[in-house]
Formats: sequence, C-alpha cells, structure tokens
Amino acid sequence: MKYMLIMRATDESYAAFAEIDFETAIEKMGRFNHELIQAGVLVAAEGLDDAKDGVVVDYSADPPVVTDGPYGETKELFGGFWILDVASKEEAVEWAKRVPMSGPGMKTEIRRVASIDEFPQDNEWIQKERAWREATGQL
Repeated sequence: MKYMLIMRATDESYAAFAEIDFETAIEKMGRFNHELIQAGVLVAAEGLDDAKDGVVVDYSADPPVVTDGPYGETKELFGGFWILDVASKEEAVEWAKRVPMSGPGMKTEIRRVASIDEFPQDNEWIQKERAWREATGQL
C-alpha cells in the first residue's frame, strides 16, 4: 500500500526552521531519506518552494479566482511530501514519527494513496490512464 506523508507547518514553525543551518537540515533530511531508500519503501519525495511564490486557484466563482501567495488566513501550509510503499498505515506512522525536521507547529499528515486498481476498470478514462501508466513504467 502506498501512503503519502505530508509535511505541514505554521508560519511560526517555518520561521523557526529558517533559523536552522541549511547544511544541518540537508544532512538530517538526507539521512532520513537514505533510511527510506535502504528500507525499500521510498517511492517519491519532494519539498516545495515558499508559499509566497505560489498561487491558489479558487473555484468558488466563475471564472475561478487566482490569488498570489502568501496566504495569511492559512493556519498550516503544505511544505513537502514523501510517498512510501509500506505494508500498513501503522508502518507509515512509524516512519512519520522519525521525520527529522519536527517541533512545535510541525505536523505530518498521513493519507493512503488510492491505486488505479480500485477504480472501475471498464471505464474509458481509467483504461486510458492505465495505458499511460504502463507506457511510462508506472505499472
């Protein structure tokens, strides 16, 4: 089963994180990612740019409204993720407990990633996606 570990943080915890030496942060994350690789559970991992450089597309209106970051009303921002292929949610939780960049205001949300096999296989769009995944080596 695949699980996404989503790094979330508040403005305050991001500010505290900015005080950490960059090389130290890279070392800690690098060691953790290496452990995931050595365990054979890492599928993907990415960090995200600062929210101030992003945009939000809000579909509450027609046409949708695009708003530049930062987002002052947001209590927590999504900062990066790992996708792990593990045996259970409990195993994903155990890995999340070991995330090195943690502290007050920092959280890791864990969500299962649905497999394409869980969708109706006779659906035209599912068949097209399956063909694409097979062609790109994802299945």
